[in-house]
Amino acid sequence: MIESLLLTAVRVSTFEKRRLLTNATGFFFERDERLFLVTSRHVMIDEPSEHFPDRIEIELHVDAHNMAKSTGFSIPLYREGKSIWRQAVDTAGEIDVAVIEIERVALPGATYYSAFTPKHLLDPIDRVEVGTTLLVVGFPLGFHDTLHHMPVVRHAVIASSFGLRFQGEGYFLTDARTHRGISGAPVVMRLPGHDPISGDLPWILLGVHSTRLDVGTRDLELDEALGLNCAWYADVLLTLTDG
Repeated sequence: MIESLLLTAVRVSTFEKRRLLTNATGFFFERDERLFLVTSRHVMIDEPSEHFPDRIEIELHVDAHNMAKSTGFSIPLYREGKSIWRQAVDTAGEIDVAVIEIERVALPGATYYSAFTPKHLLDPIDRVEVGTTLLVVGFPLGFHDTLHHMPVVRHAVIASSFGLRFQGEGYFLTDARTHRGISGAPVVMRLPGHDPISGDLPWILLGVHSTRLDVGTRDLELDEALGLNCAWYADVLLTLTDG
């Protein structure tokens, strides 16, 4: 049986008409019987790099008994000239998280996936300590199991005080080796005492991986990269999927 966590994440390809632009990561979030794809906002649009896709494509499993079977599923980003994804802002500015609703009736008849729900978000009374072990599930540099269409998992730890907005922004830091292509990946913490192959999803969704951080004054020849990343707090999904 495939671990449910691996079935939450999908490879996201962005296109301008038929031209492939970039690869990234997304994951499924379900609320009130509605299904959403979550990824980074800069996957949908990124003005500084002049990244303006008009659609995205994800790869879906279509046979629970043969994970090598898959199909591409195209999702338009605009309808009548208006964007149909949702993004959010807070007092510090734009949040690098976006969701787009997936019309269930448009999905292939036999689609096999797992989805996070509001119950997988952290309870406000729970505390998460700095140094806590995390996993980041995605497609770094597009790398994945190309036969079974599965993501890979990178190990991470919390690198800033969880619950505080790092430098006033709506994210926390992780210490992990990450690459392009993993933007939009779920950042999760294991629920203790749960079997990962029990058929449920025994993980807490803490954040959405966005990007690597660097120091502008770093000497590119003498200093190594920080190896730190920002992950936006996952509770923003409650706002983005409301209504």
